[in-house]
Amino acid sequence: MSFLTQPKLIDVLREARELLARPDNSFLWSSWDSCEDALRQVDGLITRIEAGDMPDRMDLTVLFAPTGDIQEVAESSGWGREFLALAERFDSAIGSA
Repeated sequence: MSFLTQPKLIDVLREARELLARPDNSFLWSSWDSCEDALRQVDGLITRIEAGDMPDRMDLTVLFAPTGDIQEVAESSGWGREFLALAERFDSAIGSA
């Protein structure tokens, strides 16, 4: 991934983090046991990217995939449309990698 797309990717991950941190989210259909698990994973990805250590593309893509963990939380928590917009921004940020 080029350096120019990293800030966009970090922005998308930070927005995903904000959505995942909402107090009434349901994590039942995701692989995460709790909000804390989700935030720990997203925070770890952000930290790695900020340090210049790009995670494997698949580790990022699977989070935003249809029926991926973020979409499962989004759909069961009432912010599915917001997720779709976020997933589009993710695709754009990672598209030139």
